[in-house]
This record gives sequence, structure tokens and C-alpha cells, in this order.
Amino acid sequence: MPNDRRLIGGVPVVQASLLAITALAALVSLIDAPYPQLARLQNLPTLAIVAGLALALRRWAMPTSAVLCLCVFLWLHTLGGRYIYSFVPYEDWAHALGLPSPAAALGLQRNSWDRLVHLCFGLCWVHPIATWLTRHKGLSASLATYIAVEFVFAGSAIYEIFEWLLTVFMAGPDALAYNGQQGDVWDPQKDMAIAGLGAIVAGVFLRLKAR
Repeated sequence: MPNDRRLIGGVPVVQASLLAITALAALVSLIDAPYPQLARLQNLPTLAIVAGLALALRRWAMPTSAVLCLCVFLWLHTLGGRYIYSFVPYEDWAHALGLPSPAAALGLQRNSWDRLVHLCFGLCWVHPIATWLTRHKGLSASLATYIAVEFVFAGSAIYEIFEWLLTVFMAGPDALAYNGQQGDVWDPQKDMAIAGLGAIVAGVFLRLKAR
């Protein structure tokens, strides 16, 4: 059980606060969004995810570190959804903070916020899934970690298929904006690969940490 025994709606107060911040961020991201229609399509589902997590945590207790991992991923997604990923102004943010240009430092030829979020999908989801499998399904840590990594690979593929099917039914300009390929015909494959890489890194880290 989490160390904090204080509960809000059956969820430890720290975890409930993280979920509330995540839901609030998703709503605030829609205020004066540059692309309101697509931003709603990106970020309103986050509210359903947060509600699902709150219900799940009432039944299956998880450590706060696992909940934080999921929330960090959703925070990054929320920022991406506000600017429909292709136009996240991280270059402007770096300039305002007096930091080097990410594009210049990393040799980026496109807006790569979507790559960051796919990487974090792998990095941030393996720990919660593996922990749930070991705590509540009785799997060994090694098998749980393997399944969690495979979940990320499968989840990435399913998301790319969903994204393709959704854009099939959208108008041309909106479809291109939502899809966010930015002219890269290999964008889905690269997204899946970088999510898988993040999952493998997270899985290796968890097994080394356990030893």
C-alpha cells in the first residue's frame, strides 16, 4: 500500500492531487488554443483516462511513483495536444529561458515534440504496468517487465492504426494537421520505434535496479 494513508475518494491524497492537476491541465490547455477543434480532439480524452485511473486506483492500490509516471506522460501529451504536436513552440521556450536551441543542438529537421512524447510513452508506462502485474496478478518481476515492454510496442501500433483510421474520416487539412507527419512518410514507424526504445530502456533500468 502507498505510505500516505489519507484518502480522497478512496485514492491516496497525493495521487488524487496528481490526477486532479492532470485533469485541470487538460481543461486549461483548451483556453485560447491555437487550433481549438483539434486541441479538443487531442486533450478531452485525457479526462476520461484520468477518471479511469481514479477508479482503478480505488480497486488496485499502486505506488505514487507509478501514478507520477502516468501523469508526467499525460502532462507532456497535454502540451502537445494544445499545439496539435506539430507546432509546439519549444524553440521559443528555450530562447525565453536563455537555453540553446533544441533543434540546433540535436540536429532536428522538424518539430519533434511527438517524438519526445512517444519516447516517454515507453519510459513512463513500463513501471506502472509491471508493478500492477506483480502486485495484483502475482507475476514474477521479470515476466511482468517483459509484458509491460510488449504492451508499449502493441499500444504504439494500435495508436498509429487508430490515428490513421481517424484521419480517414476527417477533412484534408484537418487530417494532415491531426496526423502530424510533417511530410515524413516513415513517421508512424519512427514513432513506434522510439516508444519501443523507451520501453526497453525502462525495462532494463527496472531489472538492474531490482538487482
